[in-house]
Amino acid sequence: MRLKGGDPFVFGRGSEEAQVLREHKIPFEVVPGVTSAVAVPAYCGIPVTHRGIAPSFHVITGHRKNGEPAEMDYAAMVREGGTLIFLMGVTSAEHICQELIRSGMDKDTPAALLERGTTAGQRKVISTVERLWEDGKKAGIKPPAIIAVGEVCSLSDTCGWLEEKPLFGQKVLVTRPRRRSSGMAGRLREAGAEVVELPSAEPKLVQDKEEVQDLRETVSQIGRFQWAVFTSPSGVELFFEFMKQEKLDLRLLMGLRFAVIGEGTRRALQSYGLFADYMPERYYARDLGKGLAETLLEEAQGKRPETALLLRARKASDALTEELLKAGISFEEKTLYDTVLPDASPQAERVKELLKKQDFSFVTFTSASTVEGFLNLLNPDAEELSGFTAVCIGEETRRAEETRRAASAAGMKTIVSDKPSMDSMAECMERFAAR
Repeated sequence: MRLKGGDPFVFGRGSEEAQVLREHKIPFEVVPGVTSAVAVPAYCGIPVTHRGIAPSFHVITGHRKNGEPAEMDYAAMVREGGTLIFLMGVTSAEHICQELIRSGMDKDTPAALLERGTTAGQRKVISTVERLWEDGKKAGIKPPAIIAVGEVCSLSDTCGWLEEKPLFGQKVLVTRPRRRSSGMAGRLREAGAEVVELPSAEPKLVQDKEEVQDLRETVSQIGRFQWAVFTSPSGVELFFEFMKQEKLDLRLLMGLRFAVIGEGTRRALQSYGLFADYMPERYYARDLGKGLAETLLEEAQGKRPETALLLRARKASDALTEELLKAGISFEEKTLYDTVLPDASPQAERVKELLKKQDFSFVTFTSASTVEGFLNLLNPDAEELSGFTAVCIGEETRRAEETRRAASAAGMKTIVSDKPSMDSMAECMERFAAR
C-alpha cells in the first residue's frame, strides 16, 4: 500500500509508480482521492468554478523537477479565463504573477495564497495578481501552499466556513483507547479541529487462566443474577467479545436487566440489540450505585432485593460498590478487563516531532492511566509539555482529580470538563479557545 495525499494521478506521480509496478509484473489498484487543487480552495471558501464567473478551472504544476519555474503558455491561460490553480508554486509565485500580467491578465484580478489547507495551520492571503507575492511575503506564507488566481477568489469571505468553526486553528491530540477514540475525534473535527490520535491506554480482556475460567463460569450461570451492570462502552464491547471467545450463547442473557452509566455505554449496549433498564441522570459511578439501589429496594417492596453482576475494569471506582453495600444490595463484582499501557505506537515518532514544535493546542485525557501511557510512549521534557493544555474528563471528583494531578505533575496546564462526556470535553475546549 502506498498512501498519498490528494489524488495519486494529479501531480502525485502515481502513474510513474504504476509504470514501474507494471514493468515488474506487480499487480496494483488505484484508489482515487480528492486533489488538493479542489479541496484546499474549498476549505478556504474558494469555489474553483462559479456560474457566470469561472466556467472552467486549470491545475498547473508550479515548478519543474529542478525546482525552476515551469515553462507554460501563460497567454493561453489568460485567454481561457477560468480559475488557475498552481500546485507547489509558492517559491515561483512572483514569477507566475509577473508572467500572467505580462500575458495580458488584469493586474487587479483576485488571487490567493493558501497555506497548509485543511489543517489547523490553514492560512489564506487574498490579494490581487499584482500584489500577491508581496502580501504573501509579508504574511510569511511558506510551503505547503497553493496559488489560486481568478474572480472566484473574491468569494472567499462569502463562502468561507472553516474559520467560523469553534475549534478552527486548534490541533488536538486524542489519547483515548483505539476502540473509543473515533467518536471523540469525529466530534472535534466537526468543530473544526485537526485531530491526531495516539491511543495511550488500551482495555484488554483478562488473560490470567484462572480469572478467565472464573469469569466463564460466572457468565455461563448469569441467570442467577437479575441485573448486569456496565460502567463503560469498552466494558460492554469486551463482554460480548468474551462471550464470543468462550462460545457462550447470547440466549443466556434472556430475562436479564441492564444498568449503565452514560449515553456512550447505553449506545454500546443498544448496538447489540439490548436496551438499558436503568441509567442515572448524572453519569457518575456513585449516582449509578445510589439510583440502582433505590430502584431495587423499591421494586422489592420489603422482600429481598434482586442481585446484580458488576462487570468492570480491574481498577474501577469504589463509589459504585460502596453505595450498593450501604443499601444492603447483594452483588458480585468480576474483573472483565485490564487497562494496558502500550510499549510503542507507530504514531509516537510523529507526535514527538509535533510536541517539539509545540504544535498542539490541547491533549485529551480520560483517566490517570491515559496520562501515564502518554508519558511512557513519548517521554517528553517539561518544555514540550508546557506548550499545550491538558483537557481532563470531568467524571467522579476523585477520578477527575487523579487525572488532573497526573497531568499537572508532568508539567501540563490543565482544565477539567463539566461532565463526564466527550461532548463536554469538546465544549470545554471550545470555551477555552474562544478566550
